[in-house]
Amino acid sequence: MEHIHKGADGKEHVHSHGDPGHRHVHTPEENRAVINRLARAIGHLESIKRMVENGRDCSEVLIQLSAVKSAINNTGKVILRNHIEHCIVEAVQSGEWDIIEELTEAIDRFVK
Repeated sequence: MEHIHKGADGKEHVHSHGDPGHRHVHTPEENRAVINRLARAIGHLESIKRMVENGRDCSEVLIQLSAVKSAINNTGKVILRNHIEHCIVEAVQSGEWDIIEELTEAIDRFVK
């Protein structure tokens, strides 16, 4: 599916993630590790929801939310590392320089 990204400089970039040269190939182990991290964070968030429903102390809820936030950030770091090691390396080797700009935009949003 083709779509448009607008860069910080205002330029529009059209691409498709279905392009044969633009693949997101990760090992099953890498995908499983990310999925497991996300599942644990979702479970933790569900337990925090129950804490709020049961009227638990706000300080306890905030501490647990901090733990989920940290888990999500660490999951993002794993995804970023995998993306750089696989997708970015392949994109650079095949001359897909727009992928670097996409990564820059994604990092900017991730660190906000």
